[in-house]
Amino acid sequence: MRSYTPKLEEIQREWHVIDAAGSTLGTVAERAAVLLRGKHKAMFATHIDTGDYVVIVNAAKVVVTGHKRIQKKYYRHSGYPGGLRAPTFEDVMEKDPRRVIEHAVKGMLPKTSLGRSMYRKLRVYSGPEHPHGGQVVPKVENQL
Repeated sequence: MRSYTPKLEEIQREWHVIDAAGSTLGTVAERAAVLLRGKHKAMFATHIDTGDYVVIVNAAKVVVTGHKRIQKKYYRHSGYPGGLRAPTFEDVMEKDPRRVIEHAVKGMLPKTSLGRSMYRKLRVYSGPEHPHGGQVVPKVENQL
């Protein structure tokens, strides 16, 4: 018996819109990661990017449970002594709410060049409008 490997010309990419308003951060990120990897398709293969494009709207209205709003930290370091920065979830949401979802989705993708190509198909917007109306078939996934 032979294994099936999808060819690049056989891959058909669709556009999906996820409305993050009122949904938890992990649920939105998990659904986006599955769509970006292509795991929802029958032709999924771990070594080929078979995923679709994902547009996430209303990123500013995403919620977290418990005390994560004030306790969750996003660490980064400049590389210099004393260069550690650790803003909280609230601080990042005030500055740029898109970063929170992008960070969560990126953590769920493979840490390889294949994962980077999957991540490039993600678009996140703070409000309900997005410029990809021509590509998106009118179906919206809401309340995952």
